[in-house]
Amino acid sequence: MLETLTVKNLAVVEAAHIVFGPGLNVITGETGAGKSVLMGALDLALGARADAEIVREGAKEAEVEAVLDGHTVRRTVTREGRSRAWIDDESVSVAELKAFGAGLVDVNGPRASQELLGESFQREAIDSWGGINLAAYRGAYGRLVSLRERRERLLADGGEDELDMLRFQVDELSAADITAEDDDIAERHAAAAHAGEIVENANAVMETLGGENSVAQLLASTRPSLAAIARHLPAAAEWSAAMDDIAARVEDLSRTIADAVSDLDLPEEGLEALDSRLTLLNRLERKYLRGANNGVATRSERLLAALEQKRTRLEELENRDATLAALERDIAAAEADARKEGEKVSAARAAAGRRFAKAVVAELKDLGFLKADFSVAVEPGEMGESGLDRVVYMFGPNPGEPARPLADIASSGEIARVMLAIKTVQSSRAAGDARPVLVFDEIDANIGGETGSAVGEKLRRVAAHGQVIAITHLPQSAAWGDRHFAVSKKVSAGRTRTEINEVKGEARVDELARMMGGEGPTDAVRRHAQELAQISR
Repeated sequence: MLETLTVKNLAVVEAAHIVFGPGLNVITGETGAGKSVLMGALDLALGARADAEIVREGAKEAEVEAVLDGHTVRRTVTREGRSRAWIDDESVSVAELKAFGAGLVDVNGPRASQELLGESFQREAIDSWGGINLAAYRGAYGRLVSLRERRERLLADGGEDELDMLRFQVDELSAADITAEDDDIAERHAAAAHAGEIVENANAVMETLGGENSVAQLLASTRPSLAAIARHLPAAAEWSAAMDDIAARVEDLSRTIADAVSDLDLPEEGLEALDSRLTLLNRLERKYLRGANNGVATRSERLLAALEQKRTRLEELENRDATLAALERDIAAAEADARKEGEKVSAARAAAGRRFAKAVVAELKDLGFLKADFSVAVEPGEMGESGLDRVVYMFGPNPGEPARPLADIASSGEIARVMLAIKTVQSSRAAGDARPVLVFDEIDANIGGETGSAVGEKLRRVAAHGQVIAITHLPQSAAWGDRHFAVSKKVSAGRTRTEINEVKGEARVDELARMMGGEGPTDAVRRHAQELAQISR
């Protein structure tokens, strides 16, 4: 839900703070009062392109902040055109902000880019509304794609030069006889290379721990004193036990050090062998292991995996004809399986499309399209991740004219009302629009009062399943709002300022009357406004 929208120094809006609520929020006001600025502010908060000209004259920057679905998004634009964005006070790119907003808000209206015209939206709307399960098809299609990619790899290059190179690489990696013991060779090499220094210092430590005048002797010398104390102070018995434990740990440490350095006294040829092995492994790693490991596997595991990959590729190429023949059979079977599952999806999609179209036509009649034709064409297309067909919304707003793709013939106002009809149909199913905020910008433009009331009623129905924000010029639509915000502009000290306030009670009646009869409405208009506000409750 969009909880609040705060705007500072954006065009004619010096400062505005709107607290939205659940259900249907309507925004009204005279043309030019600043309603479009508020929608522009919301667009900025959702990652729209920023223009330096939007900064209010005399201000250094414009700022928009929205609390959306529990998160605070903020955007600033300087007079030089520089833009910055934050989500929950963490700086983000505009692209990240746009991706965040796209999943939460759906904007519809004459000035908004309409996803309704996109084939992917039209298809996904049918699939979601119809409850069409693509899992089996996508599994079959994924197997087909994997087999085709394997065939492409097999056909790529694969000449004698590659065969010779693979044979050399397999031989080289195999001859290295890589094992898990190679993983700590660098540490063993370093220890062996400095064996003399290590042994000398280790002997000094062991002498201190267990030699003449050593720690062990000093600890042993305390036993008589501790025994004498224990005869008169029982607690001292625990001290004696603790001292014995320390002595034992000192002896263990001395033996551990002795064991660790006992293998370091390598003959010269042993160090040379380690040096040669480390050099070989480093060379193989540089040659075959490219890219970061990220701690996923040890060096030996990665080198052995590279060997297996090279060996598999070599076997494929050496037996290419047989491998290709087997692959072609597998591909044919996988394609048949994918088409079988795809045809099931197409049939289900076509049936859902017919039911969906019938429901949309019923809603369109209420929105002024009494004779409009709307259908969902499921046409054969290229096999892809979403199936075997294309989904196209066909629309014929005028009787006697054939229906054509919606994107080719519909005006912006028609698109907005078709979208409202679709959203109304979707809201009747649990699989409706997943985004919690729907924005309709002047969706009732160029329609009459009776149709405007139908628009308001449908907006209220959609709002029952998610928050709706609607800008409207029609009082018949505005009367259906759960909350009503009025935008006005005033001139003070030679500057135009836009204000927005929530109107309730008599103030709301005044706004509806203004919308119906202009400034200074008659008593009859005001009574009509009062009736309208009551009828729509």
